[in-house]
Amino acid sequence: MPITLEKTDQINLLYISYYWPPSGGPGVQRGLKFCKYLPQSGVQPSVLTVDEKQASYPVLDHTFASEVPEGTAVYRTATSEPFEYYKKLSGKKEIPYSGFANEEAKTGFLDKVFKFVRGNLFIPDARVGWNKHALKKADELLKDGHFQAILTTSPPHSTQLIGLKLKEKHGLPWIADLRDPWTNIHYYDQLYHTPIARRIDRNYELHVLERADAVIVTSEDTKRLFLNKPAKIDPDKIHVIPNGYDEDDFIYPSTPPQDEFLITYTGTITENYNIDVFLKVISQLRSVNSDIRYKLRFVGKVSEGVKQRISKAGLEGITEFVPHVPHTEAIKYLMESTMLLMAIADVPAVYSNVPGKLFEYLASNKPIICLGPVHSDTDRIIDECGAGRLFHYTAHELMLDHMMLMSKAWTINPNLDLPYLNHAQFSRRELTEKLARVVKRLVVKAARV
Repeated sequence: MPITLEKTDQINLLYISYYWPPSGGPGVQRGLKFCKYLPQSGVQPSVLTVDEKQASYPVLDHTFASEVPEGTAVYRTATSEPFEYYKKLSGKKEIPYSGFANEEAKTGFLDKVFKFVRGNLFIPDARVGWNKHALKKADELLKDGHFQAILTTSPPHSTQLIGLKLKEKHGLPWIADLRDPWTNIHYYDQLYHTPIARRIDRNYELHVLERADAVIVTSEDTKRLFLNKPAKIDPDKIHVIPNGYDEDDFIYPSTPPQDEFLITYTGTITENYNIDVFLKVISQLRSVNSDIRYKLRFVGKVSEGVKQRISKAGLEGITEFVPHVPHTEAIKYLMESTMLLMAIADVPAVYSNVPGKLFEYLASNKPIICLGPVHSDTDRIIDECGAGRLFHYTAHELMLDHMMLMSKAWTINPNLDLPYLNHAQFSRRELTEKLARVVKRLVVKAARV
């Protein structure tokens, strides 16, 4: 159906996302915040998602439901997924986290079998069973010409195949938002793909990159990664819109403890996140600065392998583990900290990994200590914002010197909050306005055809 658009018209966008409240975790936040602020830019999203009673959500956060703007249409469909069978056969109660954070460091034969099955029988991923249900509902929603554009967001990357089919059938402008790399994601090799499975998955990825009218990525390096693939991709159609922070979330005052040097990490952390040098530095600081009470706090999912490393470093007694909490509570933990710890997975293609938590760390105005690749996008952002330091995984002496200086400053004033950070460009409002401009350009272009 041809698109008609007047200058004063509101654009109606069909926003297709597997993750939606009551899902928790970082995956849901990007879409939720976009949908919160898009109407302010003249784009009205309607959300197509999975039935919450059938969805395979690793974590839940019911507080997110309050952020869905009043009047936002949310359409939910059934799904067909293997995770219930996985739990029954494996004896595990949890859905696998991204990066397998809730699985043991040393997996047994049965775990490898399950990963092999997931990597070879469910391509691109085990949530592909939602596609047929979502496509049926999307066809119903698109038949009357109410929508002028479609956006699909992933992971799960199987969601992008929904957009691909809708583009072929309906011809509407289609935006593919890829929050993470696809076949270059850091845990890809853990799925034991056969050569044919890799080829099928790679072809899916290339078809999406080639046929989407616009591709949104979260970092400059992810854009470079996609442009280096053997696909015919116009560089101008790939837009970098990073994750960000929502000013509305920061309702708590900064209250760093006065009697202890508290370093907080929020989110998922697995063995791939190499924090060994940091743990060694904290152990040394405790010996040198016996008058300072150091404390580590991990809020979220921590793999058993990381817990073992903490214990081996002799830091178990000063470490607090807080299970997954609602997002608002995680923000409160940030504001009650002295410093914030961040780590980037020590794996190939790591330069494209800009953790979503970085931007909320920035908004907290707390000094950040990060372990990751130097000269990466994350390194650049931390440096440009004056928000702390990123150290290579092996930079022991540099990190020790830095933490000695921070410790000395703490003895003078236990509030190490930074006076000013240049991070306004990462607010969710600003980032959503960038997305709205992409949507509008595509719709106007389609209306002229």
